[in-house]
Amino acid sequence: QLQLTESGGGRVQPGGSLRLSCVFSGFTSDNYIVGWFRQAPGKEREGVACISKGGGTTWYPDSVKGRFTIAKDNAKITVTLQMNNLSPEDAAVYYCGAQRGVFITAQALCSNPGRATYWGQGTQVTVSS
Repeated sequence: QLQLTESGGGRVQPGGSLRLSCVFSGFTSDNYIVGWFRQAPGKEREGVACISKGGGTTWYPDSVKGRFTIAKDNAKITVTLQMNNLSPEDAAVYYCGAQRGVFITAQALCSNPGRATYWGQGTQVTVSS
């Protein structure tokens, strides 16, 4: 069974950091564009970091650029999202999503979350003092 499982969410103070992990089960990430997405209450799901099949290309929206970093491990089993200098505006449920990387780029997946085929269950990130 193909499955994505997120972990690492929690509560952090403004300015703090969290590291999220997305573990692939039943398949590996090397043929997939993978992204981290977030959805706050009353808002649409948005892409915050996406990475290419080989891991060499990443894309971030301006809202997180310089603060978030996505990476694939060498075994292509785990995709992490390092989040630094968090603000209350970053609070949301964070999801890992993946799409087979044939005719799609990292930027395209982040810009169109509906194109992801596989999704994890999400992990809550709360930023408050």
